[in-house]
Amino acid sequence: MDERIAIFERLKPRLARYSPPLTARTDTGGRYELWSEKELVIEGRKRKDVFFASLIIQSDYVGFYFMPVYANTELASVFSPRLLALLKGKSCFHIKRLDDELFGAIDEALGLGWDLYRERGWV
Repeated sequence: MDERIAIFERLKPRLARYSPPLTARTDTGGRYELWSEKELVIEGRKRKDVFFASLIIQSDYVGFYFMPVYANTELASVFSPRLLALLKGKSCFHIKRLDDELFGAIDEALGLGWDLYRERGWV
């Protein structure tokens, strides 16, 4: 099995446990997206939804797109150094290999992001 597919299939259930209350807007092939569908105001702008996280199989990695780290950059300061080394840009992690340590770090990040969204009333 392609390593990217194995990574995707191992991580997807960790994201899926947040649905509901989050909504899986995309769940096809190598793409899985979670959104909070709730009317809210963020930085003075009315919104009907807010992106939480996604997994997308790319050409040579699985992209773990994680909006909580974009919404609160201080959140990254508590991530494991191993996870932070995979951060490309503000909110995308390039996962090329997945072992138990990294799996645990991603799981922990999801929990921290979930707590942030709940505290802000975004879910």
